Amino acid sequence: MILITGGAGFIGSNLTNFFISKGSDVTVFDNLSSGRMENLNASIGRKNFKFIKGDIRDSETVDSAMKGVEEVYHLAADPSVKDSATNPGVSFSINVSGTFSVLEAARKNDVKKVVFTSTSTVYGEAEVLPTPENYPLIPISNYAASKVADEAYISSYASTYGIKGVVLRLANIFGSPSTHGVMFDFYKKLKTNPKKLEILGNGKQCKSYLYISDCVDALFLASRKQKNIFDFFNVGSGQMENVNYIANTMCSFLKVKPKFEYTGGTRGWKGDVVKMLLDTKKIEKLGWRKKVSLKDGIRKYVEWLEATQ
Repeated sequence: MILITGGAGFIGSNLTNFFISKGSDVTVFDNLSSGRMENLNASIGRKNFKFIKGDIRDSETVDSAMKGVEEVYHLAADPSVKDSATNPGVSFSINVSGTFSVLEAARKNDVKKVVFTSTSTVYGEAEVLPTPENYPLIPISNYAASKVADEAYISSYASTYGIKGVVLRLANIFGSPSTHGVMFDFYKKLKTNPKKLEILGNGKQCKSYLYISDCVDALFLASRKQKNIFDFFNVGSGQMENVNYIANTMCSFLKVKPKFEYTGGTRGWKGDVVKMLLDTKKIEKLGWRKKVSLKDGIRKYVEWLEATQ
């Protein structure tokens, strides 16, 4: 039995539908604060699918959901870097206290493995690009700090209780059914006014973007092939593009030519990492390879947006 916290969210629903299609027994645990049941339409009604509405900070509900579970994919989180700056207590409560609740339930129910989605932002403003896994963790946002704390707890639970811990530090993941992030923001703005596009910062922020199906492949492969009691892997595209490229590519697919207007400054928001590129040699040694190019991924995402929004 697999338990996926946050399984109705963007990455979680893709992972859920992937496992359900493979015939695995999956329980999704989600409070639906940002996740949506329609994301799980491909799985709802299947005999090997179960849904539990609950909050990861509710230890009793989490403990009950963990009965008979062999591995947990812990994706439930408050993902907003911007919101973590204005509401740091909420970010801490969900991301750190919630993760502790999940780990405690896993310990009490003899769960064998916890797979965790961390973030590239744990490295902060890394001076080494591409950034390897052994680079110091120096977060510059409360969100990233919460993920560092989560990684530390997973490491300690692996060492103390023998629960295998697999951490994946993700680049910017995009694709359907995501309704957040820079691409979705651009899409909404362009549909409102195709003649003008506001870009946060100066448009020169340069980062790695990875299509969702490649992210799911990485989660599955690392969970199956990671040998150590605890280990961590970077997951990214191996290339870095700036925000202006993302904007121009989306405009091209949408057949619009707006005037770009910038809010100014080097960052889009407090805690925004200006440059990010992950070294992915470690997970590639397990056999993982990116399959979808950035341009093809944006095309697929825009086609989904056009069909559904």
